[in-house]
Amino acid sequence: MGGDFGPAVTLAGAALALQRRPDTRFVLFGDEDAIRAVLKDHEALRTVASVRHCEMSIAMDAKPSQALRQGRHKSSMWRTIEAVKTGEADVAVSAGNTGALMAMAKFCLRTMAEIERPAIAAIWPTLRGESIVLDVGATIGADAQQLIDFSMMGGAMARALFGLDKPTVGLLNIGVEEVKGQDEVREAGRLLKESNLDRILYHGFVEGDDLGKGTVDVVVTEGFTGNVALKTAEGTARQIASYLREAMSRTWLSKLGYVLARGAFDRLRDQMDPRKVNGGVFLGLNGIVIKSHGGTDAEGFAAALDLAHAMARNDLMNKIAADLRSFHERMSNAPVKQEEKDEHEADIGSASV
Repeated sequence: MGGDFGPAVTLAGAALALQRRPDTRFVLFGDEDAIRAVLKDHEALRTVASVRHCEMSIAMDAKPSQALRQGRHKSSMWRTIEAVKTGEADVAVSAGNTGALMAMAKFCLRTMAEIERPAIAAIWPTLRGESIVLDVGATIGADAQQLIDFSMMGGAMARALFGLDKPTVGLLNIGVEEVKGQDEVREAGRLLKESNLDRILYHGFVEGDDLGKGTVDVVVTEGFTGNVALKTAEGTARQIASYLREAMSRTWLSKLGYVLARGAFDRLRDQMDPRKVNGGVFLGLNGIVIKSHGGTDAEGFAAALDLAHAMARNDLMNKIAADLRSFHERMSNAPVKQEEKDEHEADIGSASV
């Protein structure tokens, strides 16, 4: 029921996703009359979908606290997430209110044992393919341990989605030198470097231009910076597309040039199409939840469902749990260096004074 267009887009997207992934099954939560009115136009989807009537849906402008108070146990958003908790569904996908979805997901599914705060991971198109960037909006500010947790979760997602044995991970920073950046980022980098993990390869610090280059498979940052980067990239893509349309329609000669180079422009448009990478994955919860962009069309929503299918089929949850367990065991068994012990004791002494 969420997004700018409700069932008209979500069901059309589900029908497209079903064509590409015929083994998918759907449980549709929302206003039954509204759902069935659209579902009648999608015969194949009708045969693999069950409808669960819900007495209310969460408004796109509702505050998270309001959504939790009014929509627990009865809204379509809550019951969609609850289906993952009970095992009725493998993944929950929604184009609805992001803040409400995150609040409900945290409250219903709870965070994993080793995770303090969840993250939203996005697929990022790059010059060499695709990367994963997290967090893009769930956690504003993050300490060193949270950045490490994000690294583990992002690495597990890269292994599940891209089929990599040991994905490369970089921490987004204002420079690649180890002396640069905030204390939390430098501390996370030091711990990742010294841990010598067997499931990810820590690359070091990366800068903003490395996102588009695809320097690493996973880029890790906190939610404020990640969200700004994401919105900046989306805006830049739209700006370039607008420039190209204007340039190609300015004169008859440019219009002829467009016709002659139409194949190249079509490939460029396809590569820059944000619908192809639609879907932010909520990582760190006891279940998989995917947020689709609310303004997307059927093709974009289908892409979010394709992502959901891949995450479920490639055992994302167990990969995340195994990677987190491996890291925390390694850290708990690591010997404390004498100089670190001395620094810690000095800090305690200065604090006492």
